Amino acid sequence: MSYAGFWKRFAAAFIDLLITAVLGGIAGGISGVLYTLSTGTAVGAEFAGQIAGTLVGWIYFSSFESSAKQATLGKMALGIKVTNIDGTRIGFGTATLRHFGKIVSFLTLFIGYIMVAFTEKKQGLHDKMAGCLVVNKSEGNNPSEYTTLRSPH
Repeated sequence: MSYAGFWKRFAAAFIDLLITAVLGGIAGGISGVLYTLSTGTAVGAEFAGQIAGTLVGWIYFSSFESSAKQATLGKMALGIKVTNIDGTRIGFGTATLRHFGKIVSFLTLFIGYIMVAFTEKKQGLHDKMAGCLVVNKSEGNNPSEYTTLRSPH
């Protein structure tokens, strides 16, 4: 297994940040408007929007990382994926723990993220909390990850 390094993970996280910011903004805006229309007041609409944005991020990361691809769109673009310590696919619960563990990595003044650059298996605090690894995909290991186009002749 080849562990994904700090800068590769950083680039994937940046792509995912852009995607979730757009999706979260849309979901937040819609839920804020629906809240205002249903209650007749804008008081609390911002909070409803923030909850919707949080749900979008949770579902995005946990669904993609526990899927057959084992990666968010950003991770797919950089050729990396999330596994458990044994190198196999993680479940939705583990992906959820990993996602919300990022709050702890953030609250430690980003030390939980910076750990990726210095730990043996390139794990951040949230990875260690959830028992996960972020590894480079290597062609040939899993035939279902790649398709080969063949000529009909």
